[in-house]
Amino acid sequence: MQTDTCDTDFDALVLTEEQARERVLTASTPVAGSERCPLTAALGRVLAAPIAAPFDVPPHRNSAMDGYALRASDQSPDTPLRIVGRSFAGHPFDAPVRAGECVQIMTGAVVPAGADTVVQQELTTVDGNALHLQRTLKQGANIRHPGEDLRRGQSVLEPGRLLTAADLGLLASLGLGEVDVLRLPRVAFFSTGDELRGIGETLGEGDIYDSNRYILHALLQRIGVDSVDLGRIPDRRDAVYAALDDASAQADVIITTGGASVGAADYVAHALRDLGEAEFWKIAIKPGRPLNFGRIGAALFFGLPGNPVSVMATFALFAAPCLRRLRGESVRPYRRLHATTRDALKKTPGRTDFQRGILHTEPDGSLSVSSTGLQGSHVLSSMSQADCFIRLPREAGPVAAGSTVDVVPFADLF
Repeated sequence: MQTDTCDTDFDALVLTEEQARERVLTASTPVAGSERCPLTAALGRVLAAPIAAPFDVPPHRNSAMDGYALRASDQSPDTPLRIVGRSFAGHPFDAPVRAGECVQIMTGAVVPAGADTVVQQELTTVDGNALHLQRTLKQGANIRHPGEDLRRGQSVLEPGRLLTAADLGLLASLGLGEVDVLRLPRVAFFSTGDELRGIGETLGEGDIYDSNRYILHALLQRIGVDSVDLGRIPDRRDAVYAALDDASAQADVIITTGGASVGAADYVAHALRDLGEAEFWKIAIKPGRPLNFGRIGAALFFGLPGNPVSVMATFALFAAPCLRRLRGESVRPYRRLHATTRDALKKTPGRTDFQRGILHTEPDGSLSVSSTGLQGSHVLSSMSQADCFIRLPREAGPVAAGSTVDVVPFADLF
């Protein structure tokens, strides 16, 4: 007979990290709908429709150098050319270059008709209106041609693209001020616990300030979703059930903290079973073993543990990949680097550990990692000090100093 407990490391109901992640991603599909978005607000959004070049880029012949535009057949070290004008960026020379003539030209400026070569100014000397060439160049030198970068009608960006600063610049260069992007997932979140107090409130015996909602607010903001903070919910069955009912009516995803286990006051776990469908609730990882995942109505549900380090770890490992897929992004496994641990690390076989570490670059370019010390899931200061997780595999025991370990940089997670 199976019993619901979090105290046993070897439990048939416990999923591995990989199994849990796969179940989460299988249940996660991109949200429907798109919206028109100005480029100034499109960074990090996911493109919903293909973009094709509306014209050739560059649209005209232009100079790659500051120098002189001339006819290649006129080049001669012995015969000076007559300077007949200037072509600056935004101020083209509007007459053709004839035999024996040249035009001073700046980088990016339109190459005037008749000219087929630009000689950079470092290879010339000027005496009044006479240009002397120190050497001759191949015909076509230093000229950029229309469509050299993009041809009219050519595909530029495809749907599903996570827009970067370079992409936005590219779109602006095409004269596009708005793009169609996928709708953002809507995430409702709240924390549970009678011991939680808001900032500015007086702490009584046993009380703590509610840090989890601030963590979630920041993590959701970093990923880029439409979030709704439903506040702190007391440890009462009716309050938790009502909050979940409210959240499921307005969100694509619900995230809670606390009440994730099977204690007498853990109403979140019970509510998932009563109001929706529970997919799993135990994962062989540390921190973050109790994590309720399922669905309430049309909304996916993550019931994260109450300790703040567990909140951050489970959000990064499971909720974040789900949200990225809902945003329409491609989701890949997180990156692992190899480093030499400077410290001996405590570890019990049976769970994949995510211990907090600080990465160092050695003089030879290799990486080493040091532990932040105490690894309790309540030690939030260690998350602030750390810049990576030291990932120790499920089957591993204690790790000796000097051993090679896997590390996961926070920059890839948070």
